Amino acid sequence: MNYFQQPRASYTEIGKIYFWTATIHNWLHLLSGDKFKEIITDSLSYLSKKTLIDVFGFVIMPNHIHLIWRMNSLSGKETPFGSFLKYTAHEFKKMLKENELQKFKVDASNKRYEFWQRDSMAIELYSPEVAYQKLNYIHENPIAKDWSLVSEPSEYMYSSASFYEHGDDRFNFLKHAGEEF
Repeated sequence: MNYFQQPRASYTEIGKIYFWTATIHNWLHLLSGDKFKEIITDSLSYLSKKTLIDVFGFVIMPNHIHLIWRMNSLSGKETPFGSFLKYTAHEFKKMLKENELQKFKVDASNKRYEFWQRDSMAIELYSPEVAYQKLNYIHENPIAKDWSLVSEPSEYMYSSASFYEHGDDRFNFLKHAGEEF
């Protein structure tokens, strides 16, 4: 089993802050288009307005997302990240044409398509040093050698980098990590 096939821990507790990663099924680049990224930011905004989550940092890459967030309470019977994954998957399905959907088809009794891999990763952030290390990692993702999406982190539209570097509050759901750590 290689690194990308190993299952990752996804256990989270209400009230704790986590560095959280979710990956698109088979590492496909579903999130390359802005319309798919906006589904994610709209969902984060909605969950934040309902006070179910607090988001301290994020980046939406072509095939995965990283968040620094806290789940404040359940969304009915499910976790906020469960609601997030379910809602975004339903919206992705609506946006895709039939031939595009085939890439996400699975043989499962409870669903026909899978957009998110079942191995999201959650790492509890227990100190300011760890929190800011993860925040820097998130912000540097778009400039990483394998991606090279922009030349400076704050240039990448779907990230919290410009919030931290320039006070840009284009996303109405971000809270500053300095308020928590």
